[in-house]
Amino acid sequence: MTASFGPVVSAAWLAANLDEVVVIDCRWSLTDGPGRTAYEEAHLPTAVFADLDVDLSAPPSTAGGRHPLPAPEAFAAAMGRLGVDDHSRVVAYDDAGGTVAGRLWWMLDALGRSAAVLDGGLAGWDGPLESGWVSPEPASFAVAPWPPERLISSADLAASLDSGLVILDARAPDRYAHGGPIDPRPGHIPTARSAPAGGNLDDGHFRSAADLADYYASIGADDEADVVVYCGSGVSACADLIGLRLAGRPDARLFVGSWSAWGADPELPNEVGS
Repeated sequence: MTASFGPVVSAAWLAANLDEVVVIDCRWSLTDGPGRTAYEEAHLPTAVFADLDVDLSAPPSTAGGRHPLPAPEAFAAAMGRLGVDDHSRVVAYDDAGGTVAGRLWWMLDALGRSAAVLDGGLAGWDGPLESGWVSPEPASFAVAPWPPERLISSADLAASLDSGLVILDARAPDRYAHGGPIDPRPGHIPTARSAPAGGNLDDGHFRSAADLADYYASIGADDEADVVVYCGSGVSACADLIGLRLAGRPDARLFVGSWSAWGADPELPNEVGS
């Protein structure tokens, strides 16, 4: 393997290194939830399945949002069940432009583990597929706390609205402006700029580092900015964090509760419109 790994890898790279990584299928959708049935019908060779709602999140709450981070002990147990140990290199994929697989990438990367997202996702894989359920050999994954420097809380974000902080909203533009059926109320966090997760992609693949650097600089997330990213529930925002990493901005933070937590608190302000 090459020394440099992630935040994305190509299908060609994965095909050549398939026996040296743990492949994790992260398919999930807002309408249908975890893609267990689709996984059983067809998945990448050796891939195990991670359930966003169970393995990569704690139960939803008003304060924590729809997809809070799991307790470190719960995440370590989930990774162990999936065959991930402290030295594994993980390649996660989905069928949604990295907007779900990116959550697992961020969680592992935040803990200093080696992880990447398959560029192009399932659609970009032209190799063979397998069916059925893969039950990996359990592994030992050390418990570690979520690093505070990679996160920001509702309270700290609210206190920073007038500080020059660059806040990026990774939801689709219409949800950024007006909200949607799943959002607790319309609009977005005051001063937030629209940065839809799909803006990181070109024909289903992540744009070049140079393109992404120009893109994020054009919306204020340049080299000098202190950047926070959020979305509906702290999942698709991780695709923006991948884009920012590719653009040379590894220090951007995630607001995990995102709009599902902020919008549920009537004491916190909102803005409506673009």
